[in-house]
Amino acid sequence: MFLQLLINGLIAGAIYALVASGFSLIYSICKFVHFAHGAVIAVAAYILYALFSLLGMNFWLAVILTIILISIFGSVMNLIYKQLRKRKASNVILLIASFALLILIESLILLFFGADVKTIGFIKIAKGLEILGAIITPLQIFIVISSFILFALLFFLMKRTKIGKAMRAVSDNKDVAEIVGISSERIYMWAFIIGSAIAGIGGILIALEQNLEPMMGTHLIIKGFTAAIIGGIGNIPGAILGAFLLGFSENFGIWFLPSGYKDAIAFVILFIFLLFRPQGILGIRKK
Repeated sequence: MFLQLLINGLIAGAIYALVASGFSLIYSICKFVHFAHGAVIAVAAYILYALFSLLGMNFWLAVILTIILISIFGSVMNLIYKQLRKRKASNVILLIASFALLILIESLILLFFGADVKTIGFIKIAKGLEILGAIITPLQIFIVISSFILFALLFFLMKRTKIGKAMRAVSDNKDVAEIVGISSERIYMWAFIIGSAIAGIGGILIALEQNLEPMMGTHLIIKGFTAAIIGGIGNIPGAILGAFLLGFSENFGIWFLPSGYKDAIAFVILFIFLLFRPQGILGIRKK
């Protein structure tokens, strides 16, 4: 039982980390809570469903096209926020706008695809691999490995590339970055493109593992936001760490509690961190 819960926690943590890393990337640079990031994940999942299941496109071509389209979709969302920034909108206004976008996009998904549950059906149900009595499917192994590869690529991007260094400069101090010639608006756009691409990959992996439903984005962004708070909002490694801690906590929590309490466990952990360590595990307390 312990090993099975450990594996389940690892899988859940990998999924939450895909949500939290893109969310935290956008927050760290743009300095506002982009709740509509959850809708981006849902849109990616439904784009893949439309291209592969409805139009019959080659799966891998559909995956590539989904990532491209969702990156463009993210850049369009940034253009909406850009108009608000031009009008000197506060972070509260941007937060409300992100909620409005989340609800609007989920309503459009409901309008175009209906309320019934959808499945991709690319990977057929296969017998899981048994490891010391615990079961894990090949797809779940693929999700975990793909997640870690993506996190490594994101780390390399932020630490070793020119655009990553510019992102960190804007994140640290936008005004100083602009003085040395870095366009904050261009970096905001890159943050949304890269963050949305990560969300797109997350949406694809989630769509392969789980069923699709119009409100899936809300559930996922709550978990991603909770993970970001646990690790330290705006800290990408912290968000990934928080996601895995959340995944393990939920799955080991239902060892003692009914499975219906899984979401309640996440909220209890969120409130504990907000009350006693709001800066998160890797965050720095502001004086």
